[in-house]
Amino acid sequence: EVVEHCLGMPTLMMGEAVEQISRDMDTFTIRQPLGVVGGIAPFNFPAMIPLWMMPIALGTGNAFILKPSEKVPSAGMMIVKLAIEAGFPKGIVSVLHGGKDAADFICNHPAIRAVSFVGSSLVGRAIYDMCTKAGKRVQCNMGAKNHAVVMPDANKEQAINGILGAAFGAAGQRCMAISVCVFVGSASSFLPEFVAKAKEYRVGHGAAEGTDIGPVISQASLKRIEQIIQASVDAGATLDLDGRGVKVEGFDKGNFIGPTIISGVTTSMPCYKEEVFGPVLSVVCVDSLEAAIHFVNANDMGNGVALFTQNGGAARKFQHEIEVGQIGINVPVPVPLPFFCWSSSKGSILGEHHFYGKSSVHFYTQIKTSVCRWEFKDIQSDAGAMHFSGR
Repeated sequence: EVVEHCLGMPTLMMGEAVEQISRDMDTFTIRQPLGVVGGIAPFNFPAMIPLWMMPIALGTGNAFILKPSEKVPSAGMMIVKLAIEAGFPKGIVSVLHGGKDAADFICNHPAIRAVSFVGSSLVGRAIYDMCTKAGKRVQCNMGAKNHAVVMPDANKEQAINGILGAAFGAAGQRCMAISVCVFVGSASSFLPEFVAKAKEYRVGHGAAEGTDIGPVISQASLKRIEQIIQASVDAGATLDLDGRGVKVEGFDKGNFIGPTIISGVTTSMPCYKEEVFGPVLSVVCVDSLEAAIHFVNANDMGNGVALFTQNGGAARKFQHEIEVGQIGINVPVPVPLPFFCWSSSKGSILGEHHFYGKSSVHFYTQIKTSVCRWEFKDIQSDAGAMHFSGR
């Protein structure tokens, strides 16, 4: 979809003009490419995230260097090979493999004018600091803590299916995963049905038919998720569904963890304070919509949020007062289409430009303004002047 949107790049890059701002004077603006730009992508969407960056960078006239995650390097190579097969000029798109050294190179090399990054908050802040010190433009999409608020009047089946799918899909390893469910008032009675439905999710090899939840990225990630679960239980939370210890036949050493639901969660518990990045759903109960809005707004992150209700007034109040960049009403993962932009906010983003959409076009281009003065009296009409034929 981003690629398709970029096919209209001439329209997206159009400048502006005002004539006769003063006698015989006109002003116009154009957008020009920066030159060479770089993108640093995460492991969890090794094709989608580079395609947030590369089509817009190239479409606006830049050369692009991609550093894919060292954990999943092949998808980036496939994309670049396709670009070469499509006839992109040699050297206009490149792949740089590696870990921290490769990222540091992109952030510090003086020829690279702008850097796009998607990943953890810890790394994102380091990338942002390096780039800004080097005088580069930088956009960083970072961590998240996405809440789903459930009102008592919500369509129960819709809420259960939507929230569990958003919490456990991709094994919870996505920045738009719902990791906190906030029940308002009597909606807390839905919890047993959430647990019962989650028990139906099948854990298995990602390519196996019928698999709902695949493995997490590494043994280190699995260990960290399990430690967060245990620390939260030790802090007083209730483990309604424990996904630890799952075994998948034929994959004894796989990094598998099943759907996990933890209730009685407070903001001081590890499962709430940290971005778990696993199939773990924390449950919080509040008395009112106002309390839910206050609870969500108190969180430092602002990537995505959802409200499940059948009341238009509640939905409008929520949209107006919530301090999160991307809002879903009865939609658990409110990802914008490419002709909008990825509008995360607060601690989930650093940099003044968002990913894709018009904002990203502005990120990868430099605006240039010309003010011109040509007096009509300068027009020559004698025999020595240039004449234009009608052909």
